[in-house]
Amino acid sequence: MVSANGARFHVAEVGEGPLVLLLHGFPECWWAWRHLLEPLAAAGWRAAAVDLRGYGASDKPPRGYDPPTLVGDVAGVVRALGVERAVVVGHGWGGLLAWTAAVAHPQVVSRVCVVSAAHPRRLRTALLTDPAQMAASRGALRFQLPVLPERHLAAEGTVAGLLRAWSGPGAFPDREAEDYYAAALRIPGAAHCALETFRWAVRSVARSDGLRYAHAMRRPVELPVLQVHGSLDPSVLPTTAAGSGAHVRGPYRWAQLPGTGHFPHEEDPGAFGEVLLDWLARPG
Repeated sequence: MVSANGARFHVAEVGEGPLVLLLHGFPECWWAWRHLLEPLAAAGWRAAAVDLRGYGASDKPPRGYDPPTLVGDVAGVVRALGVERAVVVGHGWGGLLAWTAAVAHPQVVSRVCVVSAAHPRRLRTALLTDPAQMAASRGALRFQLPVLPERHLAAEGTVAGLLRAWSGPGAFPDREAEDYYAAALRIPGAAHCALETFRWAVRSVARSDGLRYAHAMRRPVELPVLQVHGSLDPSVLPTTAAGSGAHVRGPYRWAQLPGTGHFPHEEDPGAFGEVLLDWLARPG
């Protein structure tokens, strides 16, 4: 457990060397990176997978589920782990935080790997102009209701259904993973906190805080970026994610993993790990 940005965070870490901070997405937790911790350590990296604010064993305060606060958590965790800078790898919502941290805290982030997450401005544009991405994201609208989405998320079979619906064919059922994530979201307060990020994303579109965030993200990413996406991702469409390179001024690499959906790091951890470790081994 480490303290950062006014909250406590659970971190699972292994290895010695430069820090790689792993940020999970929805509906997962730190355990999403279980396949990568040991390979990263074996390659000479200090791998640390954190439960984001509201998830798993980390604190669950009632507020702070907007990207500026969450990237403050990320920067604080890096420093709490005793280093000045880290490589940040993020999936889904964690990927959005990786994009954001690269712009908001470049002094803390050395480079970023973004998994299954379009650049926030690219996603914003697609949600306003692309009917296919609008349809793919319609679930976020259902999360805007009070109370009922929390009950549904904690219900038997819901998490398993999400994992199967968003992954490529045959990746799930992985009973152990489904049970682990479902149990983590049944921790008191966890389901509500997980949904608050979706609520902020929709409700802030026309609010001053959302407009300020969108404006801040106009600044291009100057750091090296690896963007990994599943070719069958039904949640963030590959055509949406592929346009993110326009927001990167630093070295940029796009890698699409065939046959995988929204969870390439779990659906094909061998192929994902190979791409990530190859990128990490290259300078800059």
